[in-house]
Amino acid sequence: MRVEIWSDINCPWCYIGKARFERALEGFPHRAEVEVVHRSFELDPGAPHRPRPVVPLIAAKYGMGLEQAEAAEQRIADNAQAEGLAYLRAGRDAANSFDMHRLLHFAAEHGRQAVLLDLLYRANFAEEASAFAPKRLVELAVEAGLDGAEAARVLADREAYADAVREDEATASAMGATGVPFFVFDRRLGVSGAQPAETFTAALEQAWESRTVLPLVGVGGTDGAACGPDGCEVPQR
Repeated sequence: MRVEIWSDINCPWCYIGKARFERALEGFPHRAEVEVVHRSFELDPGAPHRPRPVVPLIAAKYGMGLEQAEAAEQRIADNAQAEGLAYLRAGRDAANSFDMHRLLHFAAEHGRQAVLLDLLYRANFAEEASAFAPKRLVELAVEAGLDGAEAARVLADREAYADAVREDEATASAMGATGVPFFVFDRRLGVSGAQPAETFTAALEQAWESRTVLPLVGVGGTDGAACGPDGCEVPQR
């Protein structure tokens, strides 16, 4: 069985949702027979490549003051830390993620995609240094077990793996995805948002038990937190 996960490195709910899904997968009896594939989704394809502080971006997206935006970030941090994830409560930045997605496709060809994805999430959400500079991306690629010179060449060539990123995004659009994380089980069953681990367990079981060609259906309702073109859902007090 194949599970495809559309996500963006800029999306905190993708970071959290991945941890919740993996917790469900760890307890799934057929875990060894599940292939997980990570797909590209840019929340803001037009975002500048120069990193910008996250808190003012949140304030602008939601029309709130800086103090409210800081509180929103802290609530997301609480959700992340409840899953055992490190998360900076202040000082993060964001930028265009297209190069990260291209690098992830390069890593997939070498069997290091999952490792690099974890490193990118860690660098973006848990480390003070920006994760978006080409030099830092090469360092993370090397840490993931990739050749640094090859990674640098990929980043320098703006068209390298660009078609693969766009194909992922076109597929997500064809499936009706407007935000991430978006989980698809054997192209038959879809789960939107960072649902609780129990919802992912139910989806794994349902997909496994009904392995026939069926239309894509949703599981878990629409209450899973997600990020979309207008921003990331903010947990309420």
